[in-house]
Amino acid sequence: MMRVLHVVGARPNFMKTAPIMAEMAKRPGAFEQQLVHTGQHYDVNMSDAFFADLALPAPDVTLGVGSGSHAEQTARVMMAIEPFLLQYKPDLVVVVGDVNSTLAATLVAAKIGLRVAHVEAGLRSRDRTMPEEINRILTDQMADLLFTTEESANDNLAHEGIPEHRIHFVGNVMIDSLLRSLPLAARSTIVERLSLSAGRYAVVTLHRPFNVDEPTTLHEILAALGELARDLPVIFSVHPRTRERIAALGFRAEGSNLRLIAPLGYVDFLRLYSAAALVLTDSGGLQEETTYLDIPCLTLRPTTERPVTLTLGTNRLVASERDAIVRAARASLDRGATDHKSPPPFWDGHAAARIVDLLLSDPSGRAR
Repeated sequence: MMRVLHVVGARPNFMKTAPIMAEMAKRPGAFEQQLVHTGQHYDVNMSDAFFADLALPAPDVTLGVGSGSHAEQTARVMMAIEPFLLQYKPDLVVVVGDVNSTLAATLVAAKIGLRVAHVEAGLRSRDRTMPEEINRILTDQMADLLFTTEESANDNLAHEGIPEHRIHFVGNVMIDSLLRSLPLAARSTIVERLSLSAGRYAVVTLHRPFNVDEPTTLHEILAALGELARDLPVIFSVHPRTRERIAALGFRAEGSNLRLIAPLGYVDFLRLYSAAALVLTDSGGLQEETTYLDIPCLTLRPTTERPVTLTLGTNRLVASERDAIVRAARASLDRGATDHKSPPPFWDGHAAARIVDLLLSDPSGRAR
């Protein structure tokens, strides 16, 4: 039996970990699993609701590290998780994505000689001003097993000198969660509760520091959304940190078609954006999900670590400037529904099964 420790810290991690834990649970006697929630995000809407929607088991350990600077948060996770790792002594530590908790857990595990598997390895934006890019690069250098979502990630890892035997192209576990949840989302009434008509509104999410921490940039984006709201309802699901920045600008959306709502649980939010005419975001996960669902997506960033969403999907990079956003949004709306495209390779709902099969192919967990 392989003792596996899964580490989550923020909401994108939950969608990636849930299908892996579910798949391991289907293999009786093969795995003993523990789940550590670092508490990097801990808000009922941002965390607890996602556990319920994804059928993710309650954490065995919650570290409660909370917010802080990147250095503070990473250090707190390292200090809090080390005693548990030393006590539990897992055969494999599974980390996902690119948040501070991912890097922190990997650093501690590697230093005490524990094996690490990184799910969603190899993605690169080439922008080292993004903290997530630093987390990705360092985690991949230390992890023993690197599970990738797209072929560009394999190339990135090879160029960085990662041995081929550590790299495994398994597909996208985010799509596993998406496909499992689509029937649940079909029963959600969030569109009706918001008095919207399917296909006749836009959905927005923003949380990257380069978009929300710079007042001039945030003002440009809000002005663009206000102008777009003259054409159709714009539903802005506002991260708590983003809401603070908007309030500091003195911005008010009352009386317009631009509506600021609190973050939703996974199933309700899936229903909301899957019925939208357009999505505007700076999120990595939404680029992938809209690609699979064939929904036009404007990513308000100069780069993306998920280039397959540009070449095989409906994603487009747009500068965080009023005129650029409005032009791109209206062009997407004028084009209407896109020609259906096939999903990228291995985005088929079976990525978690491929991961588990690889782990079982070698009892040592080396999956070589």
